[in-house]
Amino acid sequence: MTPTPLLDRFDSAHPVVGMVHLPPLPGAPAFDGDRAAIRNRALEDARRLEAGGVDGIIVENFGDAPFYPEDVPKHVVAEMTALATNLPSAVDVPVGINVLRNDADAALSIAAAADAEFVRINVHVGAAATDQGVLEGQAHETLRLRERIDADVAILADVHVKHATPVGETAIEQAALETAERGRADGVVVSGTGTGSETPLEDVERVSSALRETATDDATPVFVGSGVTSETVGETLEAGADGVIVGTATKEGGETTNPVSLERVETVVAARDSSQS
Repeated sequence: MTPTPLLDRFDSAHPVVGMVHLPPLPGAPAFDGDRAAIRNRALEDARRLEAGGVDGIIVENFGDAPFYPEDVPKHVVAEMTALATNLPSAVDVPVGINVLRNDADAALSIAAAADAEFVRINVHVGAAATDQGVLEGQAHETLRLRERIDADVAILADVHVKHATPVGETAIEQAALETAERGRADGVVVSGTGTGSETPLEDVERVSSALRETATDDATPVFVGSGVTSETVGETLEAGADGVIVGTATKEGGETTNPVSLERVETVVAARDSSQS
């Protein structure tokens, strides 16, 4: 099947996508034994993000460190499916799934079961050296799985993903082209070095220009995946980003693991809106 284009899933031409960073799930070293608290936190964060005006949400097992490299256990898939299934009925914005560190099959399967709209995949093509070891892209498997399960789920794939070092010397614009063209990703993500780290605008410009120059139709959209704040969202979009994924800047006190702050979400969205007027 041909999936619905990524940007067509959002109500904004330049989407702000918020993060639901899940606390440690059952089985993770830091799990505190309270499943109900995890579900309540996920729903509350999602509702605050929607109330603040975001155009989409990504649910991610952020608290599960140290992460499984590629294949998470079945209980992680079950917990994330249960959590994600509640969200599309609780909020009226597209929901995405990211299963850390790099379980694309799990993310896609959860998204299909939970009626989510897209997935984020950290290493979709190529290879990256990470604290989990060397991760290799499985685009050939992920695309075929999407076809087999008939899932209208878009793939948002990182380029030179954060918390990692690319294996080889491929320039970021070439890596983006391979991710979009050979990996057939529906969108790409450009980030800084880590969670909350500012994304170099030069990288955004290089990736955006490369994808637009080679496009025969609509260019593959570019999202910026770390370090975006109310102060930088305007210049990020001006550099060529089509959308932004904002996590740390929307949290109470600017701490990634804290609950979402409605006021902080509203500030980021208002800054996006004013930059486009």
